[in-house]
Amino acid sequence: MADPSGQTTRKASPSRRGFTRVERPRRLPTVLNEGEQEALLQQPNPNRRTGLRSLCLLRLMLNTGLRAAEVLNLKVNDIDWKSGNVMVRQGKGKKDRTLWIGEADLKLLKKWLKYQAKLPGSEFLFTTRDGQRIMDRYLRCMVKRLAKQAGIDKDVHPHMLRHTFATDLFRKTKNLRLAQKALGHAQITSTQIYTHIVDDELEEALKTFRAAGKTR
Repeated sequence: MADPSGQTTRKASPSRRGFTRVERPRRLPTVLNEGEQEALLQQPNPNRRTGLRSLCLLRLMLNTGLRAAEVLNLKVNDIDWKSGNVMVRQGKGKKDRTLWIGEADLKLLKKWLKYQAKLPGSEFLFTTRDGQRIMDRYLRCMVKRLAKQAGIDKDVHPHMLRHTFATDLFRKTKNLRLAQKALGHAQITSTQIYTHIVDDELEEALKTFRAAGKTR
């Protein structure tokens, strides 16, 4: 059975203690490691309009886990420009949720906002030079092009940035409910896939732990 993100999963089954036990998916999401994220973010030129826009889009997706449609549908008034509060309106399942962005990202977005102020009548945060909403296809092509430019040997797409955010958030906090809320998942089972990615990393780390050392 495939979920909306294209991942093939097995049906959940109840455990003896009443908790829902989700079996390991046959295929886990691919994510970017720290070095690949840094390389990707170094590609746009923030001194150019389109480069600054691309950098803002990449940082928002990597640091908040926004879906492609959500980041493109952001409006200027959806952000509290003092606190960094971001209101994601009508996300998947027609549900709103609140996120926060850090000072560095907020500063970058304020720089971008100066360009948008020159486009009267545009309510969207990210637009073309004509003030039109950016198309999903453009976003996919931009992410793929910059990833290739960065030398990343993966088929990088916007949803991979969301997977990367989720994995990093869970790896740091070990809080599945927090990750669920940030991602806007209706069911915790949708979020549990990221525990398998972290478990894989732990397995690999333990299997290679002191592997180069001499056997005593």
